[in-house]
Amino acid sequence: MPDVVNSEQAQAWNGAEGIHWARSQGRWNAVNGGFNEPLLDAAGITADHRVLDLGCGAGQTTRLAALRAPRGHALGLDLSAPMLAEARAEANREGIANVSFVQGDVQAHAFETGAFDAAISRYGVMFFTDLVAAFGNVGQALRPGGRLAFVCPADAALNEWVTVMASLRDILPVGDDFGQPGLPGMFSLAAPDRIRAVLTEAGFTGISIDKAQACGVWGHGAEDAAEFLLATGPGRHLLQQAPAAARPQALRALTDRLRTHETADGTVQLISTSWLVTADNA
Repeated sequence: MPDVVNSEQAQAWNGAEGIHWARSQGRWNAVNGGFNEPLLDAAGITADHRVLDLGCGAGQTTRLAALRAPRGHALGLDLSAPMLAEARAEANREGIANVSFVQGDVQAHAFETGAFDAAISRYGVMFFTDLVAAFGNVGQALRPGGRLAFVCPADAALNEWVTVMASLRDILPVGDDFGQPGLPGMFSLAAPDRIRAVLTEAGFTGISIDKAQACGVWGHGAEDAAEFLLATGPGRHLLQQAPAAARPQALRALTDRLRTHETADGTVQLISTSWLVTADNA
């Protein structure tokens, strides 16, 4: 993969994390799919638009963008070869011809100047080692006046998956910095002031930051959802730091906690709170 700056993330997303997400793409879409329509609406995609999907993963949002731009094209860019393989296979299964996927690092990828009318991302912009450089490169890829729209997690305390995982503090080494805003990782853009400062420095204008919530399906039954949560990156990280005997104890405790989130149809639903961000390329 050429032009990789974010080597740590490239290693993770081409290793266990990427394999997990590729194998579990249906489950992750059930968790995060409630943000799809608000994101695509905010991007203002028209039938002729050329759309760039940042950190596209297994490509659900890329394919949906392509359907909104039947005379245009959608390009998904991601570090993860396992997820991109799933994205291409799914596009073929769905018969979507105006979509393509490229492996690359948003921070360093050699985009054609002004090649896109809109750039979107569902949870794909929080892991850059240099946020300003990455968004600056996206701005170079957008035409003047092009629209950037993305969804990123808001405060960890407003995301129920975080609070249920934090309830395991007596069993797993959940530190005080778990989900802390501003630290590198998933919550690096949890503070609106930081979002605004980064995008302004990267050259964007007309920045709008709105709270958005969606209820995601994390499993079918409390134990299934608990197994899934412990198999995620944060779950695996916590388990790796704990004695082997802690896993069954954590699973039991998490299952009990998630029973309060079971719905009438047996699914476990948790609320995710995010920022829906839009900005215009100068």
